[in-house]
Amino acid sequence: MQVYNQITTNIAQGKKMLAVLLDPEKTQDIAYVATQINRSDTDMVLVGGSGYLKPVDEFVGTLKSVLRKDLPVILFPGDVCQFSDKADAILFLSLLNSKDSELLAGRHIRAARSIHASGIEVIPMAYILVDGGKETTVQQVTHAEPLRHKEEIASTALAGEMLGKRMVYLEAGSGADIPVATDVIAATKQLLSVPLIVGGGICTTEQMKAAFRAGADIVVIGNHFEKAPEDIKRFAEAKQS
Repeated sequence: MQVYNQITTNIAQGKKMLAVLLDPEKTQDIAYVATQINRSDTDMVLVGGSGYLKPVDEFVGTLKSVLRKDLPVILFPGDVCQFSDKADAILFLSLLNSKDSELLAGRHIRAARSIHASGIEVIPMAYILVDGGKETTVQQVTHAEPLRHKEEIASTALAGEMLGKRMVYLEAGSGADIPVATDVIAATKQLLSVPLIVGGGICTTEQMKAAFRAGADIVVIGNHFEKAPEDIKRFAEAKQS
């Protein structure tokens, strides 16, 4: 089953999903992290990083060789070079609140032919940077101004769906002081019919569960698991409670 179809099937069945985000630049022991993921009920692994501008092909290949076979590896690219046809899918994301045309469509145009030729599953996604209480790497790299107002965030997400995006990602930024607020998640989810992803600043199971209760279909955690990969199993167990 294709990755997107599996996601929508899980949503229809009421299953909340946990995605582990791995930054190739920060993941020192792939085998150890993969062991922690394999022994958990993690639903998917995202590969990417705002500051990582090297090819990811070798990293993805190694990761696929040590992860359990049913676990999809999805590219979450920060640049054109962050592509590997060894992955199961790619989030073809547009940063909707960016003023930089490169982040809206420019890089996508340069990468389109090679991605198309690879045959990889492409999932168009609206990516929205939300205020996380401090300047994050995403903001530094993209120069996008984070959105702060609930109605503006929800409207931006709705516009993304109306533009044909098949998923929406509310991002507070890696290491954010404040995760995306639950009222923002709820207001956004109310307007959408596509899957909603929430990430950034989530470092406790209660924060994760609060995001799920507010309407997130997928919660992405990266920074916390970089410091404590042993927590992956505990978070995965808590997602349905």
